[in-house]
Amino acid sequence: MGSNQSNSNIISVNLNNEVSSSTINYLDIKKGAAIIRAINHKLRQSIIKLLEEKSNLTVTEIYVKLRVEQSVASQHLAILRRAEFVNTSREGKNIHYSLNRTRLTEINTFVKQLLHRENA
Repeated sequence: MGSNQSNSNIISVNLNNEVSSSTINYLDIKKGAAIIRAINHKLRQSIIKLLEEKSNLTVTEIYVKLRVEQSVASQHLAILRRAEFVNTSREGKNIHYSLNRTRLTEINTFVKQLLHRENA
């Protein structure tokens, strides 16, 4: 069939009469966008704020405090877990959620760098 060119592409940029080539891996960009989208949702931001306040909660505590259905809270927690914004630990039948503060700091730093570049 086709080659694996859909994941990366060579782009030539002409800046101040200089030509440079960069490889862009579109699969990595897609994954990065999914991580940013994971945090760019009102309910997921509410979950993060709640975990900042309480530091360690079960899914039951989360959905009760946010007044959403258990299945809705679980779906959004799964998205946050896949993006590595929350950590989980099991205690008996309960899964406890806490923030992955290192990951949140990494994303915050990355976004600041993107914004700084954009405004420069």
